Amino acid sequence: MGCCLLVLFLAFPRVVLAVLFFFSTYLERAYHGLLIPLLGFLFLPLTTLTYAWMTNAHMRIEGVNLLILVAAAVIDAGGLGGGAYQKRRQ
Repeated sequence: MGCCLLVLFLAFPRVVLAVLFFFSTYLERAYHGLLIPLLGFLFLPLTTLTYAWMTNAHMRIEGVNLLILVAAAVIDAGGLGGGAYQKRRQ
């Protein structure tokens, strides 16, 4: 079950963010406002989910956890720039 949820989070992070925003207080506990989750939804959805998970689980943002957060940001940035790279190649 946990593996299926992980695949869902990785495949559809914006859908997961929207469901969490509308049907729970998970994002409210991590982000005390609307601006950061909204920007995260638009630009870095996986990083937003990862930070919310770490904050709600009371994990420190250091060491391995920081590497996980950076990896999420790199994955998000790769998704943003991949389309431009493909267009340039053609």
